[in-house]
Amino acid sequence: MGGFGINTDGNTGGVTKNMAAIKEVHESILTRHDSEIYLLELMKKCVSNKLKADRDYCASIQNIITASNKINQSGNADSSAAGVGSAVIGESWKSIMAELNNYVMLIRNNAQHVEKFTLTLLNNLYNEKRKARKYYYEQYARISAKLNNLIEELGRKKADYSKHLQFYRLMRSRFEEHYVKAGRGGRKLEDVRDKYQRACRRVHLVHNEYVLLVIEAGETQKDFSETLLPSLVQYQQSVLESFVTQWQEILSELTKKWSTSGADFQEIAARMEKAVEIIKPSQEYVEFSSKYKECRTDPLSTIEFDDSLVADSSGRLQAGQLVVDNLTVDWVRSKMTELDTRLKETQGSLNSNSFLENDSQSLICKLPLKELRCEEKNLTSQLEVIKKALADLGCEELPNGCEMDSGFENSSDIQTDVPPAKRASFSHIGPSVTTTATSAVLDLIRKPFRRKSSSIPNSPILGAKHALNGIGSTGTNTSGSIAPSSDTTFNSLLNGSSLSNTNLNVVLHGVSNIPDIITNQDFNFTNSNSSLGSSTRSLVEEDWFHGVLPREEVVRLLVKDGDFLVRETTRNDENQTVLSVAWDGHKHFIVQTTAENEFRFEGPSFCSIQELIMFQYQSGQPVTSRSGAILKTPIPRERWELNNDDVILLEKIGRGNFGDVYKAKLRTSQVDVAVKTCRVTVPEEQKRKFLQEGRILKQYDHPNVVKLIGICVQKQPIMIVMELVAGGSLLTFLRNNAMSLVIKQLLNMCRDAAAGMCYLENKNCIHRDLAARNCLIGKDNIVKISDFGMSREEEEYIVSDGMKQIPIKWTAPEALNFGKYTSLCDVWSYGVLSWEIFSRGGTPYAGLSNTKAREQIDTGYRMPPPDDTPEEMYRLMLKCWEYAPENRPHFDQIYKIVDRLIAQTR
Repeated sequence: MGGFGINTDGNTGGVTKNMAAIKEVHESILTRHDSEIYLLELMKKCVSNKLKADRDYCASIQNIITASNKINQSGNADSSAAGVGSAVIGESWKSIMAELNNYVMLIRNNAQHVEKFTLTLLNNLYNEKRKARKYYYEQYARISAKLNNLIEELGRKKADYSKHLQFYRLMRSRFEEHYVKAGRGGRKLEDVRDKYQRACRRVHLVHNEYVLLVIEAGETQKDFSETLLPSLVQYQQSVLESFVTQWQEILSELTKKWSTSGADFQEIAARMEKAVEIIKPSQEYVEFSSKYKECRTDPLSTIEFDDSLVADSSGRLQAGQLVVDNLTVDWVRSKMTELDTRLKETQGSLNSNSFLENDSQSLICKLPLKELRCEEKNLTSQLEVIKKALADLGCEELPNGCEMDSGFENSSDIQTDVPPAKRASFSHIGPSVTTTATSAVLDLIRKPFRRKSSSIPNSPILGAKHALNGIGSTGTNTSGSIAPSSDTTFNSLLNGSSLSNTNLNVVLHGVSNIPDIITNQDFNFTNSNSSLGSSTRSLVEEDWFHGVLPREEVVRLLVKDGDFLVRETTRNDENQTVLSVAWDGHKHFIVQTTAENEFRFEGPSFCSIQELIMFQYQSGQPVTSRSGAILKTPIPRERWELNNDDVILLEKIGRGNFGDVYKAKLRTSQVDVAVKTCRVTVPEEQKRKFLQEGRILKQYDHPNVVKLIGICVQKQPIMIVMELVAGGSLLTFLRNNAMSLVIKQLLNMCRDAAAGMCYLENKNCIHRDLAARNCLIGKDNIVKISDFGMSREEEEYIVSDGMKQIPIKWTAPEALNFGKYTSLCDVWSYGVLSWEIFSRGGTPYAGLSNTKAREQIDTGYRMPPPDDTPEEMYRLMLKCWEYAPENRPHFDQIYKIVDRLIAQTR
């Protein structure tokens, strides 16, 4: 290293530059230390892995040798029968295995030597290397610290020197000024002279200190760069060179022990070669051939299907028969194509080699020919089984391989939601379907669909309306007048000063006597004869045609044996028309198309599907002889099923989980609606979940719950049609109108939400995603509960499929921790919703992540009240946020509290 000089004028710029160069050298030495330490650590790991691999290799070879010894023992037992030739090979093999054992022992000994000595040396070198690095680092830090301190002190002394020099110049100028003005006398001149002398003395002292410090720093820096640091580096070099010597010796030892080209290994290889040379192939089978000239074999036992495998399959699996259903049909057809291709290839090979059959000299060539004959027979047998299974299926739609019908607890409780008059209209086309007042009432009290808990009955007003439609057979509207709209009724509740029993009943049960906004008239069938027999009426217009209704919905509608409907399905990008019948379960038959473009099942063909269905219905013949299914009762579309062509999509207004959301208009009534669409490409399971929201909403009728108008399943895409709430999202409304909203308006919004949730709680509906973003704001700022995609109609619901897509900050602790949902979980969410309303669209637990917010809630933290929140309203929020669910109020109590608070607010 060269010397690093220091300027005597006190300029530390050169010092800083020299120190940077020294630091670069220092960091390079440390980097070299670290890289070599890392290499040593890697070598230790690799040597250890090599030793383990050698041990494993030796153990594996030893297992092979042990197995070989067993073979040798059995060979010796049969040596008398095997003859001299086999004994020679056995002896040769035995010698090879013995030498292989010596080879393994040599590798094991070398590995043990490396582990005991060489690896120990490597570990010692690694430890010494780390100590050398530490020593260098500490020594460098010690000698450089003194120099750094002096350089820092020099900088401070220079700044002090400059300050005193400036003060000295100031005092000197003042003294000269007073001296000129006052001459040589005066008290003031004496004071100035004293200050000037003190300043002069101080600057001289600082100058002397600075001069000495510069000398000290220069000498120290010179010693550091020319003596101390070079000595330290030279010492490190000598230490590292000694380490490299040890390193070289270790690597040399490893090379010797790992090499298989040494004299010991060469001797083993030579003995193996010598053991092989004693074998004489021409003498091996001479004696054996003279004793055994014929090969005798016993016939094999017949291979049959084990019937015990399908003993508990409930008849779905039959011994020796293929299962062809929606889960296996693609595989079966693919297998048939594969076998057919292989059969043709085999037959082609047979034809090209048939001349070999007459060649008596070609014994070797006849063996492959016989193998081809056997292969042809094998493939033909498998193809016959597959073709028979597909032929037995006939025109039936593929059966469901995994039936889920058992999920319905009581199929007799399933509601078709169709006025009985519609079923009565089919009495003109076949077997009598008697409709009486009793059956109409029974239809009315059926539940909308399966529910595990007891349900709240529909409003008596709605029941009376349906009963009138059901008893009559003319299909005309017999209701005398239309009651006021639900919004008007609920506005009277909001404007009241107290909660009466009548208003509470409206909150709990909703308003049912709302006019039909779809067509402004009752739903009615046309004459059945014309609907089934007329060729001018399209299939889509038939009341028993249900479009692309999913299979799960079909199973829900077909209750009794003989119930049937027609629908469409898509398989392998091909549209198919399917007849679904309830008969000993549920059967689904694909309508077959003939070469003349006529339609049939197993019987005669017809020009239209309507005529085909009419024939099956009137004749009473089974659809297929195999199924025995007979058509008895046509099931018309439900009241809330609309035709896709009746909905005119106007503009896209949003996007949902399953597809886009549109503003639309009903063609018949010109009413604006909101439409949720389901993408065509989503799986059937997702379509079922999409329709779940419609199935939940269809039975609800409340001014504070968004109203379902219907669903469209006649063709793709499937759509849910709901009332259009013009105000849009409550969250967006709160944020856009934060400055203009007053306390009473915010309380009214909280009461609206409580009223809607009170209604849902009485219907045993758990919303699970109550939040401002999932509420809509309508006319007169009325809040409506929306987005029922996560809802469940049960008193208690347990989540068992993980916690995906759960709104953490709105969800109650017991739901997050245990997956247990009840209406009291919605109460917790209502507290957060109220906080959102009074914060004018604020973000709950702002600044906290989902995980942090969850931890804070578990420790007892609750959000503070937003500005201007009434004290009683905040107490209600805290009550909703009680950690124990049983301590939270129910929604009827919440509604009363908010309603009373509104009455007290001016």
